[in-house]
This record gives sequence, C-alpha cells and structure tokens, in this order.
Amino acid sequence: MTQPPVLVVDADPAKPRPVDRAVVEVAVGVLIAPDGQFLLTSRPTGKVYAGYWEFPGGKLEAGETVEQALRRELDEELGVIIGAAEPWRESVVDYPHGLVRLHFCKVREWRGELQMREGQQAAWQRLPVTCSPVLAGAVPVLEWLAAEQATASS
Repeated sequence: MTQPPVLVVDADPAKPRPVDRAVVEVAVGVLIAPDGQFLLTSRPTGKVYAGYWEFPGGKLEAGETVEQALRRELDEELGVIIGAAEPWRESVVDYPHGLVRLHFCKVREWRGELQMREGQQAAWQRLPVTCSPVLAGAVPVLEWLAAEQATASS
C-alpha cells in the first residue's frame, strides 16, 4: 500500500520540525446518516485548534486496533455505540504540535443519542459545509466525499 502524502499545516520556516517525530495513530469516524448527512464536531476548549470543526475520533491506545479505538473514542466523546466501522482512507498530517496518521472509517449505524461529553458542539452537514473553520486534517475528507457524490451522480 502506498503511503498517503503528508499534509503540512501552519509551517514556519523559522521553526523547523524534527524529522524523526513519532507518528500518532488516530481513529476517525465519518458518521453518515441515512439521509446522507455527516457529523462534524468542534474541538473543545483547551485542546489545540479549539473551535475548529473535524470528524470525531481520537488516538489509539497501546494494543488497540483502529476499530477498537474508534468504538472507545465515540463512546467517550459522543455517548454512541457504533455498529460496523468500514475502513475507508488514511492521511498523514504534520501539525506543529504533532505528526498524525488519520485512519478514517465510515460509520453508518450507531445506537444512542449524541452527548457532547467534552463540551464540544456537533453539526450534521452536507456539502458544502457551513461550519467554520474546518481543521486541515478534515479537508481531504470533504474532498473525498465530494468526489464520491460526483461519481454517484454521473
């Protein structure tokens, strides 16, 4: 499998980033409702890029698979228990605070009502999204969803 290109965010030539930084593995859920809307959540106060909109998820803990981490994170953050998590795409994002590999999974089934357990906000969206600003790591997902819609309608 080919490595996805690295998206470099907020580069500052005066502050070069170490080339040997560890990659943080992150499971991300693209929750898609039956009507085609998808869920975006805001990053909570106190976190890097607070207020930016993203797809929900979080870091893999030692020994966890992407699906296990996604199940745990969506329960912890949103109070939902997911059904199948369909591995979809990966991207690598180089933020000033860390190098992350995002494992995106489509999720079409879940139980429970959304609970914003970290003080974040949630919004069901369609393209083009109305939430702003969108976190850089989420932008490729919006492009992938747009490409899928274009293919489906042609």
